[in-house]
Amino acid sequence: MNHPASYQGRRVVVLGLARSGVSVAKVFHQFGAEVVVNDKKDRELCPEADELTALGISVLCGSHPPDLITEDTALLIKNPGIPYSSPPVQQAAELGVEIITEVEAAYWLSPAPIIGITGSNGKTTTTSWLGELLSAAGLKPIVAGNIGRPLCEAAMESTEDQWIVAELSSFQLKGTNSFRPHIALLLNIAETHLDYHGDMDDYVNSKVKLFDNQTEDDIAIINWDDPECRAISEWLIAQQLPFSLYETLETGVFIDPPYERDNYSLESSEDDGTAVARQIVYRQADGVQITILPVNELGIPGRHNAANALAAIAASLAAGAAPERLIKPLREFEAVEHRLEFVREVNGVKYYNDSKATNPVATIMSIHSLAAPIVLVAGGLDRGSDYMELAPIFRERLKGLVTLGETREKLAHVAELAGLAKVEIVEPSEDAESVLQQAVKQASALAEPGDIVLLSPACASWDMFASYEQRGRIFKDSAHTL
Repeated sequence: MNHPASYQGRRVVVLGLARSGVSVAKVFHQFGAEVVVNDKKDRELCPEADELTALGISVLCGSHPPDLITEDTALLIKNPGIPYSSPPVQQAAELGVEIITEVEAAYWLSPAPIIGITGSNGKTTTTSWLGELLSAAGLKPIVAGNIGRPLCEAAMESTEDQWIVAELSSFQLKGTNSFRPHIALLLNIAETHLDYHGDMDDYVNSKVKLFDNQTEDDIAIINWDDPECRAISEWLIAQQLPFSLYETLETGVFIDPPYERDNYSLESSEDDGTAVARQIVYRQADGVQITILPVNELGIPGRHNAANALAAIAASLAAGAAPERLIKPLREFEAVEHRLEFVREVNGVKYYNDSKATNPVATIMSIHSLAAPIVLVAGGLDRGSDYMELAPIFRERLKGLVTLGETREKLAHVAELAGLAKVEIVEPSEDAESVLQQAVKQASALAEPGDIVLLSPACASWDMFASYEQRGRIFKDSAHTL
């Protein structure tokens, strides 16, 4: 395994600023590398540049210079979002320069064992929840990665008796070589980010790099309900600890009695109305079964959040947490910002911000989590999907739909095919904030007391907004000004 110290006196190029780029540039500079940072944005749009320049790090903004990657470049560390088709990345590949993301460098650095969490949906909720569970168990976690805090920063701070809990995207994992988490957690796999990966094979292969370097001493936590995840489990070397909503497992974390797959009408009762006391259960390899707590006592609602809880419990137990120490944080955990986040109630209508739902599967899960009639606000970046998988839930659960962004006409067409009568399309404008404000007003007009207005876009935000966070905050501000 490499270490930043092995690059002392050698040229290391960091491609892309932002928080992770700044963090990794500082680390390699500290260990004596000749660090060059490049961002194609203009200097005035790179506020981090001055901080690095003051440290003596070379920062080039405004373009990708043709001589950025040279024959004496020892390493290229790229921002995960920069595509592999970018000229500097292609140049590095042609010259045989090692190309990594910050995740790989953080692994080289970290004295603490790492828990890596990935999946198409639920990563941030599970990562945050896991951090709370490990804290309650006295295991001193540091939560970092795609959730916000740079992994290199966490790695430099960590000690051997801590855990780094890392949310990891497919973009980050694609740029790893030797990365080996002691506990690797795969939540689910759904079609998304194909504009970056090109096809599902590349997307899935990037996700499963999480497991590539694990050994028999490591632990893999797999969603047993996801066919793609279960197929991956067949070739894993690490010890496996699966979780399931729908099956009673010989070993693992599961619901007892299990949910009925695809039957969301029976969340808490049987057909005759009898209450179901569903419990979260951990069954050990020796057959001993431990009941953790009832599902209906979890701090956040929804079957998908129950799955997130199972995953977080499994990772906590794998890290050595005592089961009884997990009950309180499981009950008290609140929704993460932009993930089915309750905003306010006005005139009897409740408003929820689920801006992080950037693909149809996430939107479907969120709608299933809410019992009241829903007016949905959706739409965003067009990645080529027809969104027809949304038709059944549009037909069964929506009272109304307000669409915006590049996919507004596609989503309206799906709603028309589903027989939804109340559909509004917000026309585009250079002022993205005003478009979303108008969408909230139109959704409010369609809603009645007892209804829910839900922002759950089923699309990425980059057609109109800098991030899903910006989109979610504008939605919340708009709801508070009604």
